[in-house]
Amino acid sequence: MFTSKTQMLLLILLLISITLAACSGNNNNNAAGNAAAKENSETITPENKTITVSWPRDIGPMNPHVYNPSQLIAQSMIYEPLVNYNEGGEVVPFLAESWTISEDGKTYSFKIRQNVKYSDGTPFNAASAKKNFDAIMIHKDNHSWLGFISLLDKTEAVNEYTFNIVLKQAYYPTLQELSVIRPVRFLGDAGFPDDGDTSKGVKQPVGTGPWMLTDYKTDEYAEFTRNPHYWGEQPKIDKVVFKIIPDGDTRVLAFEKGELDLIYGEGSISMDAFMQLQANDDYSTQISSPVATRQLVMNTTNTALSDKKVRLALQHGFNKDAMVQGVTSGLEETADSLLSSNFPYAQKNPAPLGYDLEQAKAYLDEAGWTLPEGKAVREKDGKQLEVELIYEKSDQVIKPMAETLQAEWAAIGVKLNITGIELTEQIKRFRAGQFDLYFFSNYGAPYDPSSFIHILAEKSFGIAEALTNLPMKEQLDQQVQEALATTDENKRKELYDAIQTTLHEEGALVPISYIRKTVAYADKIGSFEFPGSRDDNPFSSISLNP
Repeated sequence: MFTSKTQMLLLILLLISITLAACSGNNNNNAAGNAAAKENSETITPENKTITVSWPRDIGPMNPHVYNPSQLIAQSMIYEPLVNYNEGGEVVPFLAESWTISEDGKTYSFKIRQNVKYSDGTPFNAASAKKNFDAIMIHKDNHSWLGFISLLDKTEAVNEYTFNIVLKQAYYPTLQELSVIRPVRFLGDAGFPDDGDTSKGVKQPVGTGPWMLTDYKTDEYAEFTRNPHYWGEQPKIDKVVFKIIPDGDTRVLAFEKGELDLIYGEGSISMDAFMQLQANDDYSTQISSPVATRQLVMNTTNTALSDKKVRLALQHGFNKDAMVQGVTSGLEETADSLLSSNFPYAQKNPAPLGYDLEQAKAYLDEAGWTLPEGKAVREKDGKQLEVELIYEKSDQVIKPMAETLQAEWAAIGVKLNITGIELTEQIKRFRAGQFDLYFFSNYGAPYDPSSFIHILAEKSFGIAEALTNLPMKEQLDQQVQEALATTDENKRKELYDAIQTTLHEEGALVPISYIRKTVAYADKIGSFEFPGSRDDNPFSSISLNP
């Protein structure tokens, strides 16, 4: 136990380190609310209620209006939405305390919650909401994966606490999409660049959320403390420290040594390591319900993969059940549909494409890829059947899955090269179509199912381009547009089913398993709840044992 004098000394040293870090070259991102934290430093409790967690990569510049490398879990601590998504699909008030929708479905009028402040003490109101939307719309093409962005006609600050969004046509998932973590969350005036274009960066990450970034060193750590101006219920802990630990095994060792209080996320550690922690009475573990579907994307612009018979051969050519069971130790369930059953409009009981080596070989023979005598790789027109799979190298689940595919496809004469790369580079290559095979997942709550089918038709995000050479691509795109626009629930269900049936039959998107989040935590933590949204953070609800 620390003495009160020791604690006071630590507190003084902490404040000094924050000030020095803000002035030095160590921080490439202004720490949000430093002034507020300094002004309100006496509110930090003497018990020092801090939890330390790990994350595989740097949290990024914390810009709410752009994407990678900023990490969603950290963005969600600082920035908040107009409406929020609860488990089960319910959209509830948040920064907007209520709303109305016009009869034609085009105008959404939000009543902004009063007395909400940013972490620097400035007010959030309709004018601030509009300023953020104006910044987003400067580069609306970057955000067109959200369907309502492409349909946005204008926004209006009607008065101090009334904010309107006006669409060009009705779009049923609008409220759902307004709950996502980026880009439709709100930055305070102090964070805006002089020209208002946040795509170039923000001055400091000032949000209305329960947390402020108060210390940060690139690729080493990030410290978040409670926002003293927070409008809602304050977190039960005072500080969250992220330690950047790229390697999963190193993460587990740090946890077992007591350097971490919590290991949380998807693929943050291997399933074997999680099972070992689960079996240890010194720790508590939990597993979430399915948050998304792990999928294998086959790029139909690749000459070999443009042939449906090759795609089906690859599916028949590996034992999916055994792979999922072996890699995830049964913690993930084999997926046969692209949406798990806890999502609306999920396909019901599609016929699985089972493991069948002879059928796989027959498909390849029919496609003209034959195996020359004495060789291990099939050929056609003098070229080998060789493809590359790219994956995020820090993911502790995907890598062994990729290695399994490599071994099993070799048995049917297919050479698979697997390439582990950094997340930012992986996404860049995916969007540019510079891949043959890619591990992808649908977005999960609150995005799906609407965002998932939207990107089937919306170019610049990778999926639509990968499906280019499907013979019915134009018809598929039309079905997507109709499903997102119709106000007829029965018609919408029919369209969702037709879209998923086509994708299942064509085999360009292969469901692998239903992803679940895992958490392991030490006895210091008294309670833990998974958030309703896939990418939200769980820290505000955590309590500590006395």
